[in-house]
Amino acid sequence: MMKHLVLGCLAAAMFASTANAQDKKPTLSLFSDVKFNGYVMTQFQASDQDDKESNSFNLRMVRLNLEGKVAKDFYWRVQLQANGNTSDLGSSPRLVDAFAEWQKYEVFKVKAGQFKRPFTFENPMHPITQGFMSYSQNVSKLSGFSDRSGEHASNGRDIGVQIQGDFLKSPKGRNLIHYQIGVYNGQGTGQKDVDQRKDIIGGVWVMPIKGLRIGAFGWTGSYARKGTWTTTDSQGNEETHSGVRSLGKNRYAFSAEYAANDWTVRSEYIHSQGYGFKTSLSSGKETDCTVNTAAGDKADGFYALTLAPILKGKLYAKARYDLYRPRAEWGTSKTMYEIGANYWFGKNVMIGAEYARVNDRSLKKHDYNMFDLELDVKF
Repeated sequence: MMKHLVLGCLAAAMFASTANAQDKKPTLSLFSDVKFNGYVMTQFQASDQDDKESNSFNLRMVRLNLEGKVAKDFYWRVQLQANGNTSDLGSSPRLVDAFAEWQKYEVFKVKAGQFKRPFTFENPMHPITQGFMSYSQNVSKLSGFSDRSGEHASNGRDIGVQIQGDFLKSPKGRNLIHYQIGVYNGQGTGQKDVDQRKDIIGGVWVMPIKGLRIGAFGWTGSYARKGTWTTTDSQGNEETHSGVRSLGKNRYAFSAEYAANDWTVRSEYIHSQGYGFKTSLSSGKETDCTVNTAAGDKADGFYALTLAPILKGKLYAKARYDLYRPRAEWGTSKTMYEIGANYWFGKNVMIGAEYARVNDRSLKKHDYNMFDLELDVKF
């Protein structure tokens, strides 16, 4: 039902846009600046990981986006993911964004609906302009993409309410401080709250010079399921429980980025405390409340990257150091050393190539190679 509603909205918007373009007489409407756009990301990826060798073409992601304004001060967006990395709870097509934001005051904006969690610089970035074959490991595992908590893949999103704003301007009128804080269900996209506990996520960053921002983020809350699990007492007797099981979640991140003069340099560290469930919610075991105690209750990760211009606006060299430790221990670390290049044909078409040397200490054979080639198109 939801996907038919979204597709209907997209068709209506395209029809309305065409009709308005043909109408030479100015009209007044509650809706304004309605835009329909999207992007397609195609991919070839190969890996020589021991016993898991692969090479395949893939539709990494296809998105359709409808956005506009209502009554001048309200911005809204509905975004549909038509393809990509999907699962039972995120089958294609699916709704990823559906929100409205009151934007009357620059210092105080209010957003409600389903949208990106306000955690890290990289999470809300467009996947094409982010520049690499995937988001960094720590952002993917600790910001709600393929989260270590066990929630279904949510593209870094949740349902809730957020306030944000910019203030304290420089002599040239540039904002120096940004803040954002929100309250969310804590269950990911399209899911109601289970344990009646809410996630609180916030961040603040300073922008001392043009292009530079330095920020800190915090996240406290829980992830819960309703189902069954088994515990063992000190005598070795097993007992089966049923009901709601809630796992606490506390995270923080430190971020820095310089994006100016056609250069991008960015680095972020994330730390997480809290257990996760043994199985993913998208694995078909939605009622399995077994905790993954073997994975521990701590994880962290760090990345540093650069996109350096070779030909301004056209060709960029790129490199990234990407580390994730699922138990916050070096014996569990997975490190990716990546180099590559991106070439832009105008502003809407990009070809990206990337080589990665991977060191995964959880594997018997630690080292292997990956190659990624993408053709990405915005429309």
